[in-house]
Amino acid sequence: MKRLQRAWRLPRALGFCALVLIPGLFPAVSQAEEGVTDTTILIGQTVGLTGQIAGPVKEMNAGAAAYISQVNKAGGVNGRKIELRILDDKFDPAIAAANAETLVKKEHVFALFQSRGTPHTQAILPVLVANKIPLIAPSTGAAVFHAPVNHYLFNVRAKYQDEVKKAVEQFSTIGLKDIGIVHVDDTFGGDGLAGFTAAMGTFKLQPSIIAKYDRAKPDVAKAVDEVMKSPATALVIVGSATTVSEIIRSLRAKGSAIQIMTLSNNASQSFIDSLGPAAIGIMVSQIMPAPHLVSSILGQEFKAIAKEHGVTASYAAMEGFVSAKVLVEGLRRSGKTLTREGMVRALESMHKIDLGGVTVTYSERDHSGSEFVELTMIGRDGKFVR
Repeated sequence: MKRLQRAWRLPRALGFCALVLIPGLFPAVSQAEEGVTDTTILIGQTVGLTGQIAGPVKEMNAGAAAYISQVNKAGGVNGRKIELRILDDKFDPAIAAANAETLVKKEHVFALFQSRGTPHTQAILPVLVANKIPLIAPSTGAAVFHAPVNHYLFNVRAKYQDEVKKAVEQFSTIGLKDIGIVHVDDTFGGDGLAGFTAAMGTFKLQPSIIAKYDRAKPDVAKAVDEVMKSPATALVIVGSATTVSEIIRSLRAKGSAIQIMTLSNNASQSFIDSLGPAAIGIMVSQIMPAPHLVSSILGQEFKAIAKEHGVTASYAAMEGFVSAKVLVEGLRRSGKTLTREGMVRALESMHKIDLGGVTVTYSERDHSGSEFVELTMIGRDGKFVR
């Protein structure tokens, strides 16, 4: 019996040696992370290329693409060039979730980048956790993505609630105490309302009006009628560009001179253009430095790259540009051997990193990124004035 056992073991051992000593006899098993080859890194994005936010998204993606193109032109990141795989979610949370699943499971992307919208980003969170894949720079400032910290999600832009607080503070400072809010009835709008309620409490003010509208089928006439009947002299509007533009134009058409402020998700040239003459005097919060500001290193770099790639110098494009810089910096810090968990650790090593005008900081306990917020106003020339 022992002789039979020895006879079986010897060929098995020789067979194992044969596998080791004769390379090419069987295909090698790749140890590379999904989405990574010797020459490329595949990054996925689900975003509303069509639908309500198509205009701002076009500008944002143009800024990101310009920076990535510049990086690739210079040799890429640690010898690898970045490829973007973008799917249109039509600004629909259900489609966003399905797209994220497709990008991870079928396209095998290394990481996800720059989703857009609060409920849309919430819809893809299960995909991040299930596949242990990072999402860098979601274009949403909802507080839910800041606390508690999500191990796989890295914010770049400041929180919406900080933007709303800045508006209430400004209104109060210039003597406008009758302040109201109109918000979309989803998690984005709810987040804006929470910031508004907190800010009003801080300044010991009572809301003059709180109105909401459906995201998919907004009743603009109803919202405008509620504002017209209220005593509000200042108004915060939380919503996406198309509907916010309709509300503002309708209010002005009815003769309302109410001071209006909306959030940075509408900080695009396409939003200004959609307002027409009603754009003058509208306040918009910004979570990026001015794209035309050449007194900063970031502004100089953006201007040069934007000019080379034919990108409109807008705040939306600047957001995409900065988001891409954070993505690339994380990839660089990850080193030559790219892994998703290594990318998470690399991003968490970025403490108070000055990108040339915006400071971004992360740690294991903080994935907030930037806290930059300032207010602008749309001038008579159809441009943002600081």
